[in-house]
Amino acid sequence: MSSEVPPGREHLYMNVEHAEHPVAAAQEADASDAAQRYGHYIIRGPLFGIASQQVGGGHRWEVSTPVACGFPQDARDRLNSTLWFRAKDDTDERAVRRELLAAVARLETAAVDEVTAAGTRYRVVRCEEIVYTNGDGPEPPRPTDPEPAVRDWELGSREPEVDTGFVIDHIAAASVMEASERLALMGLHYRSPRYPAEVRADSRRALRTHAGTVLLPTAYRVLERTAAGWEPASAVLPSPHAARRALVHILTWLWPATHEMRGAELPEARRAGYERAAAEFRAAGNANAVRLDDGRELLVVRMRRLVRIGPDGPEGPRPSDEEENGEGPTRIHPALDEDGTITHEG
Repeated sequence: MSSEVPPGREHLYMNVEHAEHPVAAAQEADASDAAQRYGHYIIRGPLFGIASQQVGGGHRWEVSTPVACGFPQDARDRLNSTLWFRAKDDTDERAVRRELLAAVARLETAAVDEVTAAGTRYRVVRCEEIVYTNGDGPEPPRPTDPEPAVRDWELGSREPEVDTGFVIDHIAAASVMEASERLALMGLHYRSPRYPAEVRADSRRALRTHAGTVLLPTAYRVLERTAAGWEPASAVLPSPHAARRALVHILTWLWPATHEMRGAELPEARRAGYERAAAEFRAAGNANAVRLDDGRELLVVRMRRLVRIGPDGPEGPRPSDEEENGEGPTRIHPALDEDGTITHEG
C-alpha cells in the first residue's frame, strides 16, 4: 500500500489497473456501454452474509456464507450451523471444540453480529442490493458475463454458490470501470421519505463510519413485474444461466404448486401456457424475459451488491435493519460436548 495513504484512511484506497487480457478488455468495453445505457439504479435493500478473518490477518475478509440472506438473523443462524458442524466434524482438539461451542452458545441466545473462535473472527456483513435500470426496465445479463461450460436445465442441478471463494479486499486490483462504479456509489444512501427516519439516519451515518466500498461478485435474479414494481421471484444466483433455469422452474413447478397450495387447481389452459412459455424460453438459449398470456412477466436481471468498508472492515447490520417477524436466536442443533458427543433431547 502506498505510504501516502493517511493512517486510518486505508479503507478509502483503490488500486486501479488497466485491463490487458482480451477477455478483460471486452468486459471493460461492455461495462462502459452498460454505464451509458443504464444510467439509473434502484436500491432493492440490504442482504446479509458471513465473512471471516484470521485474528491479526490484516484487512482481508473471506466470504464464508453468501451475502444473500434477507435478514441479519438468517445469517447468524447460518453462522451458528457453520460453527456447530466445524466443532462436530473438523477438529479432534477439545480446546478448539470448546471455543467453537462457546461461540455457538452465544449465537443461540443473543443477536450478536461478530464472534471469535479458534483464531478466526466471524462477522455478519451487510450489502446493498442494486439493480441498474433505464426507461426500458432493469439491466439484463451482459454478453460478456461468464456462463457455465455446460448449460444444464435440470431443476436439481447445482452451481457453486454465489460469492464462493471471494475475498473482501478493498485494495485488491480493480479495473477502471469497477473502480469508477465504486467511486460513483460511495455516496449511496437512502434519501426518499418513504423510508423511515431511522433508516435514513443510519444510511447517512454509514457514509462516515464506512466510507469505503467493495463490490461483491455480480449476481442474478428472476424478477416479476407487479403493481408495486419489479419484485424478486428467485434467490440470488451466481450466473445468468442459473437464473434462466430458475425461471423455467418457476413456470413449470413453482407457480402451479403455489396455486394448488392455495386450494385451487391451476386451470389446464394456464398450465399449458406456462409449459409452452418455458419450452420456448429454453429453446431461445439466451433469452431474458417471458411475457405470459395472463399478463404476468418475468425477467432475468443482473444485480450488484455493495459492501461498505470502515477502518475495521466490512459493515455489519444497522440498528434499523429489519428482522423477520417472530424470529430470533434459538438452538438449531442438538447439544454437543467438548468430546464430540451429541445428546438428543427426549
